[in-house]
Amino acid sequence: MPLPSRYFIDLTQPEIASQFKKNPLVILPAGSVEQHGPHLPTGTDIYASNVIGHAVAERMDGLVLPGGPLGVTPMHMPFEGTITLTPDTYQRVVIETCASTAKHGAKYCLILNWHEGNIPSLAIAAESLHRDHGMTVLTVQACYVAAELYGHDCGGLTHGGEIEALAVLAYRPDLVHLDRIDYSSDQGHGRKWDKLRRTRSYQPVLRDIKTIAPTGWYGAPEHATVQKAVKMLNDIADSIAKEATDIFRMLDEAQGGTAEIKHLKLAG
Repeated sequence: MPLPSRYFIDLTQPEIASQFKKNPLVILPAGSVEQHGPHLPTGTDIYASNVIGHAVAERMDGLVLPGGPLGVTPMHMPFEGTITLTPDTYQRVVIETCASTAKHGAKYCLILNWHEGNIPSLAIAAESLHRDHGMTVLTVQACYVAAELYGHDCGGLTHGGEIEALAVLAYRPDLVHLDRIDYSSDQGHGRKWDKLRRTRSYQPVLRDIKTIAPTGWYGAPEHATVQKAVKMLNDIADSIAKEATDIFRMLDEAQGGTAEIKHLKLAG
């Protein structure tokens, strides 16, 4: 019998136990609660990782854990609507959530992140899940996958821009208010600072989001549509499912184990 949902908290205990025996893969969505201007909800990042996580779970035959909405985002605290955890707190939540499933038989953990501020904490948590709890762990920066696939059409990965609007449209169209767009910060300025903080060699610590965008957001989301959102969701999920399956198999081989990860036929 097919699962009624891929969300862990929607399922019964017998359904979860049976699924872990069938394919011991869990997906942890990682995001944040932070301001995204006048047109997108504060839950944009966690909505994005949840909807993509569910689509990936359908393709890889996994379960999506209740990752919790909060992340590490002190950079956005100058604006109302932002709630941040400390890195230590966030790491413990991630570790204890995934480690609980390891005790029930989960072996593979895919952390699917949409919020850049979580990246250092997730790296430490992933290491602990591998070293201390015996899980095979892969972290995917889904926002960067989106930028690679759709950045050229959407003006890059901008805070509150088209890519983020599409991510929410794919999940909760009712929460996107494109009619309220009226004060994007200068896009050239925003791209310059975002490019600087995303380089591999030089990583400045910025005081807050106002350095990048005085209004708290920048970009051009006005061309976002539900149709484009669904296409982006499927393209991202296809890409992540294919790449993640290959990487998990490589990790199994490197660790001398027998590959157990399943990969259903890609949609489309």
